[in-house]
Amino acid sequence: MSDYPVAPQYIKDFERLGFGMFVHLGLYSQLNQGEWVYSIHHMDMKEYAKLFDTCKIGSMEHIVNVAKSAGCKYITLTTRHHEGFSLYDTRGLNTFDAPHSPVGKDLIAEFVELCRAADIVPVFYHTTLDWWHPDFENDFDKYLDYLFKSVEILCTHYGQIGGLWFDGNWSKPDADWKEQELYQMIHRLQPNAIIVNNTGLSARGALGAEEIDCVTFERGMAEPIDLTGRTKYVAGEMCQTLCDHWGAADDINFKPVKQLIEELCECRKVGANFLLNIGPDPDGTVPAMQAATMGCIGRWMKTYGKAIYNGCPYITYTDKREFFLRDRDDPDTAYFFQFDPGQSTGDVNVSLELGDNGTKVLEKLDRPVKSITWMDNGTAAEFTQQGDTLTVRCDGYFYGTSLCVRVAEVKF
Repeated sequence: MSDYPVAPQYIKDFERLGFGMFVHLGLYSQLNQGEWVYSIHHMDMKEYAKLFDTCKIGSMEHIVNVAKSAGCKYITLTTRHHEGFSLYDTRGLNTFDAPHSPVGKDLIAEFVELCRAADIVPVFYHTTLDWWHPDFENDFDKYLDYLFKSVEILCTHYGQIGGLWFDGNWSKPDADWKEQELYQMIHRLQPNAIIVNNTGLSARGALGAEEIDCVTFERGMAEPIDLTGRTKYVAGEMCQTLCDHWGAADDINFKPVKQLIEELCECRKVGANFLLNIGPDPDGTVPAMQAATMGCIGRWMKTYGKAIYNGCPYITYTDKREFFLRDRDDPDTAYFFQFDPGQSTGDVNVSLELGDNGTKVLEKLDRPVKSITWMDNGTAAEFTQQGDTLTVRCDGYFYGTSLCVRVAEVKF
């Protein structure tokens, strides 16, 4: 393992956050047809840009409150999406920004202040592709100068930020994006900021430039990152949508809460963060179904959040979904994740998923187990251990509770 790089502290801190909320908010929100409506519907930019005159984003408060209710430790917000409109003050680069619109204020300044008050880390999404700016197609070097200056503003006017999340390099795969220069500028101005550049649906987990701090898995389950032979440690993050769009849309195809909780857990199994997206209404309000879904996840996090935040990869299996995380701070503590726990009356196990007598046989335990305690109600789980094989009785939730994935704290 001598050639396996050690994570610097700022990447360790990012991995500990565990669960974040993605927010797609822009002019496109007014059309309620998704964040790609301009491109997909082949709109005219002069007509599309008129949405600037009717922009009515009010406050970022509801967005931050929803993230807090979900147990999210960070928010990644679209400071500028592909449409070219900026939620921040571009300070003379152009007037196609929130302060010059009817909004009349720097929304990112407000967002950062609210995040800090809620103990949430602000992360800035920023497009590299730009449909609005003419230099993107006509003079790419000049456009890159504009992009660099835009990013510099975000790095120098909002205090310490959690990171920058880029998206769009895939639009010009053969161009010289001057990535190293951009990332070096960021690390000089914001030494503890995570740098992410989305590789898209077709290249999930691709490592990309050497300065990248985190790879992405867009709407696809995160996998362990092979860093053998690499000179730098890289984190992982899966970004997922609640429905079929990132931005506001006429979309009721919502994913079940159970699926989202399971994906959160399976991300942590391989050490990746889970970044779950919402698409607010034009005024910045989070729609009821999205807010309620995030709130349901938050109820699960109130019970099991310690395992998500503190846990890091430990023991996994190829023949079962169950796994163990170990505690980052306490070498004598681990967390056992049980999927589809079913329910129990207290005396009779009613789950059909657990096998004979409601037990799970788990191998690869490298230490004697002293106790196993279910985190939801504090009851002890019965278990026996022979060598590295642990047999745990998993009776499921008592009637009146059903939280999709059950977690127990294991003491060695």
